[in-house]
Amino acid sequence: MSANTVPAPIIVTALFGRRDQGWFDAMRSEHFPPERNQLDAHLTLFHHLPPSSVDELKHRLSGETRQVRAPTARIAGLMSLGRGVAYRIDAPELVAIRARLADAFAGLLTPQDAGGWRAHVTIQNKVTPGVAKLLLESLSRDFVPREVEIAGLATWWYRGGPWEPLSRHMFA
Repeated sequence: MSANTVPAPIIVTALFGRRDQGWFDAMRSEHFPPERNQLDAHLTLFHHLPPSSVDELKHRLSGETRQVRAPTARIAGLMSLGRGVAYRIDAPELVAIRARLADAFAGLLTPQDAGGWRAHVTIQNKVTPGVAKLLLESLSRDFVPREVEIAGLATWWYRGGPWEPLSRHMFA
């Protein structure tokens, strides 16, 4: 089997609109340690679903997005990650979608995915707590909540490095 046909865990994320994706990516480029910044900014719904769930997952994601208006979402605040900083995302309709998916895949969820979900976009990670605290304080000074566009949901293969696209499911 070649590397890209070996079964791999599946990650599920929300997709941002182009403008918001660009803004989050710029924040991540500015604040993430460059040697660790292998991914675009992302909002993870599930970190690890088994490859055996791929067909059912795609079916359910299509059902959650096809002819469905995009959920409202906003950057509601900043979060300390201890060794990093994230923007907290408030999106009640996305929380409901994730809850339905969690119910559907309950027996397959890892402890990380089965626990509570804190919607966030990490813009800094793997730095010292002091560096993270300085960024959190700096960004907090000028922070203003703002709307963000959730354009769709996506699945990705995780094979240890940058994620490989699997499917995209766009809202109406």
